[in-house]
Amino acid sequence: MVQCRFCGTVLVETFVDLGTAPLANSYVKLEDNNSLEPFFPVHVYVCSNCLLVQLKECESALKIFSDYAYFSSYSKSWLDQSKRYVECVIDRFKLNKESQIVEIASNDGYLLQYFVEKGISALGIDPAANVAKIAEERKVPTIVKFFGTKLAKELLENGCQADLLIGNNVLAHVPDINDFVAGMKILLKQNGRITMEFPHLMNLINGNQFDTIYHEHFSYLSLYFVEQLFRKHGLYLFDVEELPSHGGSIRIFVTHIDSNIPESERLVDLRRREKEFGLYELKNYFSFGSKVAITKRKLLDFLIKTKNEGKTVVGYGAPAKGNSLLNYCGIRTDFLDYTVDASPHKQGLYLPGVRIPIYAPSKIMETKPDYILILPWNIREEIMNQMSKVREWGCKFIIAIPEVKIFS
Repeated sequence: MVQCRFCGTVLVETFVDLGTAPLANSYVKLEDNNSLEPFFPVHVYVCSNCLLVQLKECESALKIFSDYAYFSSYSKSWLDQSKRYVECVIDRFKLNKESQIVEIASNDGYLLQYFVEKGISALGIDPAANVAKIAEERKVPTIVKFFGTKLAKELLENGCQADLLIGNNVLAHVPDINDFVAGMKILLKQNGRITMEFPHLMNLINGNQFDTIYHEHFSYLSLYFVEQLFRKHGLYLFDVEELPSHGGSIRIFVTHIDSNIPESERLVDLRRREKEFGLYELKNYFSFGSKVAITKRKLLDFLIKTKNEGKTVVGYGAPAKGNSLLNYCGIRTDFLDYTVDASPHKQGLYLPGVRIPIYAPSKIMETKPDYILILPWNIREEIMNQMSKVREWGCKFIIAIPEVKIFS
């Protein structure tokens, strides 16, 4: 029996079933390439009570996140967005050298480094020691622990409370979301503010972004649901901002429930659009699976035709979403010769499940493929600009989400 991680309702309704897959960030070393790896169900449910879309916890968060392969700083567009965010919140919330900033899931210090540069006290919290080490090298103090009520109480006892509490792309990664948000309330000063960013469920459905579904993403979030979640724990959403990152995200602005801050027009408008889209009614969650199956068949049709013509296809990027796509579609080296990634932490490894090798981007210049399948499609413009020289031999770019498209 599977129960909703928010309200405890028994889950029986399927949102989409992607079969089985290994952990999306469990990259395989050369010496392990002939060894077995565990596969887990990727069966996504929707709660008939609170409408939270969610995956069952098949592996512990400790196993998934304690040694993490994702380093935020390797995306220039993400760094640019982070820098703009820092400038914006400093001005909006009148932050200064007396303020305390805390970021949960602070990764390699990609964001907090910009507060540190301005002399504002910043503390990171992240369970992955390998990425926290990089943050420390950037002068970002980082606690290597999972966040929840226990850690929040420890910080409070040591005199630490947040004027600004940040959580970017973490809420979806938390198996116990009630404990997590309860901890945020404890750590937040009475007049403090919370900002959180996460991919928006409405964009996932509308953009057919099924590759963003994998085991480290326990929940798939709508504004409708997160308002229920924060309200339950005495917190109040007063504003929301829509962002292009990760295929369409939202940034929510939160404070204590007894605040007198009025709701923004943006918040009211997004509520209305979610309702019109159908996110308030269970029946509207059942058509996604058929769209996903059609996309799989179209991608395989293209690859079969292309390979039968004797042409070569390689990948760009080794993101978790790419691993989700390739495993669901059964794409291995018979279709994709290799992939490349800018992160040296992934080069020399193999993609989980499909065992496609990962090289440095220079490999593309050596082999001159006919097509490049961009796996992190959300930053395709950045990648196409970086790899513009491939057009000299007629190489074309492909994306698979929301459907197969070719770019010259």
